[in-house]
Amino acid sequence: MKHVLFVLTSHDRLGDSGHKTGFWIEEFAAPYYALADAGVAITLASPRGGQPPIDPKSADPAFGTPATERFNADATLQARLAETLPLDSIDAGLYDAVFYPGGHGPLWDLVDNADSQRLIAATVAAGKPVAAVCHAPAVLVNVVGADGKALVAGKRVTGFSNSEEEAVQLTGIVPLLLEDALQARGARYEKGADWAPFLVEDGLLITGQNPASSEAVAHALLARLNA
Repeated sequence: MKHVLFVLTSHDRLGDSGHKTGFWIEEFAAPYYALADAGVAITLASPRGGQPPIDPKSADPAFGTPATERFNADATLQARLAETLPLDSIDAGLYDAVFYPGGHGPLWDLVDNADSQRLIAATVAAGKPVAAVCHAPAVLVNVVGADGKALVAGKRVTGFSNSEEEAVQLTGIVPLLLEDALQARGARYEKGADWAPFLVEDGLLITGQNPASSEAVAHALLARLNA
């Protein structure tokens, strides 16, 4: 049985806006069920451990999908989610892959998180895939590879685009624009149409652009695990 670690944000404040943030339900639920239904064992972690904050906007029925509706009715998964492991307790060697759901939260607490950076570097060094969707590719920005260079340098990646951030009117609130930050590290950033499914695979990195890409990223990861 394959074993995947999901790493969620612990950050719940949307900068100085006075609004809440966290992880986006679709970007967690759709990949979780895609992998779990295929027999993959999943462990949940977050920087602080315990209950990771849910972006309240992602619970709006307007953003509902079959996966979010399943999550809303899944008391067992909700109970598991309340007991995520602290990220500093994680042994990268126990997992076949790592998956990062998005939401705006990771822009604050996972970009410079040393435990996350060590986890990603160790996973890639062991020849295992790392997947991230929407804002979560921000976790790759400051990771250094075995060669001492930025892990994303020269790599094809995607993530929430500048135009999508502008559309949700958060350009002036987020601590970084993901598209710009990846390019600044030498990544070959690519994007599809705003809000449409789009993913990129390059080596061990699998990245998706936005919430609509979350299930496709999970299936790409599953294919890699089953290869």
